[in-house]
Amino acid sequence: MSSRPVYSIVAPVFNEVGNLRRFYAEVVAALDSTAESWELLLVDDGSTDGSQELMLELAAADSRLSVIGLARNFGHQIAVTAGVDYARGQAVILIDADLQDPPAVIPRLIEKWRDGFQVVYAVRSERRGESLLKRLSAKVFYRMIHRITEIDIPVDTGDFRLMDAQVAQVLRQMREHHRFVRGMTSWVGFKQTGVEYVREQRAWGVTKYPLRKMIAFALDAVTSFSFFPLQIMIYVSFILASASLVVGAVISYLRLARGEQFFGGQATTIILLLLLSSFQLFFLFIIGQYVARTYNESRDRPLYVVASTAGLRPAQVGTQRVQVAPAGQQRATEASAEETHNDDL
Repeated sequence: MSSRPVYSIVAPVFNEVGNLRRFYAEVVAALDSTAESWELLLVDDGSTDGSQELMLELAAADSRLSVIGLARNFGHQIAVTAGVDYARGQAVILIDADLQDPPAVIPRLIEKWRDGFQVVYAVRSERRGESLLKRLSAKVFYRMIHRITEIDIPVDTGDFRLMDAQVAQVLRQMREHHRFVRGMTSWVGFKQTGVEYVREQRAWGVTKYPLRKMIAFALDAVTSFSFFPLQIMIYVSFILASASLVVGAVISYLRLARGEQFFGGQATTIILLLLLSSFQLFFLFIIGQYVARTYNESRDRPLYVVASTAGLRPAQVGTQRVQVAPAGQQRATEASAEETHNDDL
């Protein structure tokens, strides 16, 4: 593990004990076919089903595999970030451990990287084993993000992608807490391309993205890369103001010129007040989302806390990384990290 590998595979893991052995075997088969050096970084995001023990067992048998154990569940995007922070490869490959993104696609990503592309993202041409509602909502979400954001985020793409080391280094400098990694890798620019693949159905276990987390993830994506929700408020206000002027003019004419009574009574007033109040509360919620994220960033807490590692040699020492370990072990870890940092220079 002393020399820098060509490829670093980063895989966040949260309660995937039933998938890990097969995932590891498929990664080994895919990467060994390249005849080049590689490392596999498994980031345990607070698993409670025995996943960590199995990862440590695999790491003990294969020096190319390292385990980063986070102190609690910090979320998928943070776990991905932790893996990228420690990756040492000339190319960093992000992939989930649930086998919906087949490791067999990795050599195709590598081929595009060898052709000179610095970001190679995997495009889902088909989504197997998912409900009609899930496919429809995903399709609408990706196209909405593509239209309202200020950057070109490819549609039908997840986090499954390859990044050149230069791109990964830029990503390490982006420390916002509400992360949308696929958008961040699009924001950095560089030469990018896509590779189509079929997203398989989950081999074991249940999805870690229920409706609640999907909504929160969508909010992170929108607020991180677009001011459209704030900008649309002015258009809604113009529409309501114009409607009120037109309706007011019509009612005044009918009452004054013709003596007719329209929209009378308390019920109409209450309905109009409720309608306007709903608009106000909705846009207050949107403003609150941006304010809350600003406040969260201002606290400047570390993105994650690392409780344990196995088989790991960090690529660099980051100020956002917190390592919990006995003093002697901590000093040894820091010395090893400093030596590696100097080697990379």
